[in-house]
Amino acid sequence: MSIVLRFRTKDGMLRVTADKSSDLLQAIALNDDLKKLDPSAISVSKTPNGPFEPLPLFAGKSLTSLGFSNGEQLHLQVAASQTAQPIATTTSGKTFVEIPKFAQGPGAINELAVDKELDKEDGMIPRQKSRLCSHGDKGMCDHCSPLPPWNKEYREENSIKHASFHAHVKYLDHSTNKGQGSSYMAPLTESDFAIDKNCTNGHEPWPRGICSKCQPAPITLQQQEFRMVDHVEFSSFDIINSFIDSWRQTGTQRIGYMYGTYQKYNKVPLGIKAVVEAIYEPNQHDENDGLTMEVPWKDEESIDKIAKMCGLEKLGVIFTDLTDARKGDGSVLCKRHKDSYFLTSLEVIMAAKFQKQYPNATHHSDSGKFSSKFITCVISGNKEGEIDISPYQVSEGAEALVAADMITGSTKPSFAYINETNDDRYVPDIFYTKFNEYKLQVKTNAKPAIPVDYLLVTLSHGFPQDPNPVFASNSFPIENRQALGVSQDLQTVKSHLKIDSPDQNDVIKQLSNFHLLCYLFSTGILSPEEEKLAAKVATGHKLEDAYLLTEQPGWQTLLTIMRSS
Repeated sequence: MSIVLRFRTKDGMLRVTADKSSDLLQAIALNDDLKKLDPSAISVSKTPNGPFEPLPLFAGKSLTSLGFSNGEQLHLQVAASQTAQPIATTTSGKTFVEIPKFAQGPGAINELAVDKELDKEDGMIPRQKSRLCSHGDKGMCDHCSPLPPWNKEYREENSIKHASFHAHVKYLDHSTNKGQGSSYMAPLTESDFAIDKNCTNGHEPWPRGICSKCQPAPITLQQQEFRMVDHVEFSSFDIINSFIDSWRQTGTQRIGYMYGTYQKYNKVPLGIKAVVEAIYEPNQHDENDGLTMEVPWKDEESIDKIAKMCGLEKLGVIFTDLTDARKGDGSVLCKRHKDSYFLTSLEVIMAAKFQKQYPNATHHSDSGKFSSKFITCVISGNKEGEIDISPYQVSEGAEALVAADMITGSTKPSFAYINETNDDRYVPDIFYTKFNEYKLQVKTNAKPAIPVDYLLVTLSHGFPQDPNPVFASNSFPIENRQALGVSQDLQTVKSHLKIDSPDQNDVIKQLSNFHLLCYLFSTGILSPEEEKLAAKVATGHKLEDAYLLTEQPGWQTLLTIMRSS
């Protein structure tokens, strides 16, 4: 039996009549114009806005198994191809085409180990037999069967404000890829609110021309129901205490970059936690009510490299916003709360730019990336006047707004000003939904400014009950703290390392300090291989590695220089 398929391309509508048992490549080969194209350059979607899937992925799958009906309309995108590879169809009806290597699938994207691990889990939430069950111990019913990881009632009962990223993906995947016979459709698509300045719809590019294809649609913002990271864990209280000491001694604010690892977080279905092992403080100019720092900062690449040697990566930024309450009891002012703001509009824009700079790699997105795991933490006073940590991320929609240059900071911290349309950007109507006094959800025009709370995603934070930090020492001076009267030099290294101690364990413990490693490696005394070994000693804490390090010529040179200083 034959069916008619319609293909919408940039050149117009094309029609073919194909047998339902044939695959999509065979159907496209029936059209004289399409069969001249390289199949690897063709992408297919059921909707005009995607997601688009490469044509070769449909090879061998009948039109029936794909769920196509008579008159089905498909949208085609054709990328530039260097050499055409026509589709060959034999008399037996089989299609042969050389399929090139795509950057598709989980193996082609550099995903984090924790994402790969969680991707293999179903995340089902087990439930015990309840009084509503009327079956035996080995039975199961609706009252005790496992719940999916995205179950909203479970989140509400356990005070989980947001679903985890992988629970959200599995929910979308459950809805998007129901049929086993159809090809995999990536459930995530990055938001893009910018006007298309390369539109090929027969008009001049913006601002001289515009059409419905390149013009961004009206934007409706809702508070994001999922989060990329669920929890921030500081491996030791000393990490935070040392960071806050700068404010305690100078009264000025401070910013630093958090380094650590992403791990599974079992208190949330398919959850992820960021474990902070160190805070690096780049060169900055601190003031009582703010600070100034260059981005990117000096030595950023080398510090990232050292962190990688230690098995760590950049997790986010952390900064202080502290003001002494002048009560003489160590209390601080509570400036950030529901009646003022949690993050200012400028801080939200900063967080969005950081998140765009550090995208989250995932094969669940048609672009290979979606949002970010980068975190923004602020240390400020809570309602009890205590120093507290508040971790945030901004929504994926906020990232798109900032990338399209649609919002900017305003004089009212809790609102972001919506920019006007100009020659470089087109700003469509922007709405946000809220509940009115009758508890009904209503849509409100955001112009001229939008509450930044709609762009925030909150994370939980805490400290481990049994701390086991990667770095055992916390006594070496922190970098760029000359204003506090402390500095890093070889004399300080000498006294810190206890180089004349007969106990090699003392050397291991004192070397296990991220700030010390950063300073030592900056001197250039150790070779690259010796640096890797020193990082291994600092993080692995093994005696045999420490003995091997002391035998290295670079280490011997370091000892000689320190003893003569």
